[in-house]
Amino acid sequence: MPWPAPHAHRRRPIRRSVAVLGLLGLATAPAWAARPMVTDDARLVDPQACQLETWRRVGPEGGESWALPACNPAGGLELTLGGARQRGEGPATDAVLLQAKTLFRPLTPGDWGYGLAVGTVQRPGPADEFYAYLPFSRSFGLDELLLHANLGLLHEGATRRERLSWGLGLEWAVAPRLGGIAEVFDQAAGRPMVQIGLRSWLLPGRLQLDATAGERLGGEPRSRWLSLGLRLLTPPFLP
Repeated sequence: MPWPAPHAHRRRPIRRSVAVLGLLGLATAPAWAARPMVTDDARLVDPQACQLETWRRVGPEGGESWALPACNPAGGLELTLGGARQRGEGPATDAVLLQAKTLFRPLTPGDWGYGLAVGTVQRPGPADEFYAYLPFSRSFGLDELLLHANLGLLHEGATRRERLSWGLGLEWAVAPRLGGIAEVFDQAAGRPMVQIGLRSWLLPGRLQLDATAGERLGGEPRSRWLSLGLRLLTPPFLP
């Protein structure tokens, strides 16, 4: 699912302004493309289960902290409701993200899948954003290599304009509980941003740690960022 781009890279952050590019992660669990990727994959949280994605991004122009709980109560629709606190050159600001995601063709090992996600990021004032995007994923082998692509449309409340967003990403296996991730994406109609990092399962299938570094292509050092995050997945428990 799309997530807000680093605050240091755009004045109106949203890891989900419909980002589109994916990255990669390895492990022995079935769900890959997730935090810290901006690009989404063609998968959902397990039926009747939930997950919590949390991360901190920092850069020369400020930082942001996110918490995004998501659940799949009925088996075919993943719902996310979370928020962020962002600090830059001015006062700290808060954002709330609401998203719904479904699949038309679920991704399975050695095959491909796609779906649809729609959502909004709400902030004080007229800076709300609304978005929709199509996540596509292709698996090679037994998920040793995954390719992700997103294509979407973002509506900016402040400017009342629509903008195309896109992205491409990879996930690959490095070791039994370690995976690599890399992606390139554009959410701001400017020079694309790139991100690369690692993900590791602390508890296979339940608790994952990630770390990444990124920057805008051709940008100045002030466009760079570092991130550290945790992802928690629950077993099915919802009625």
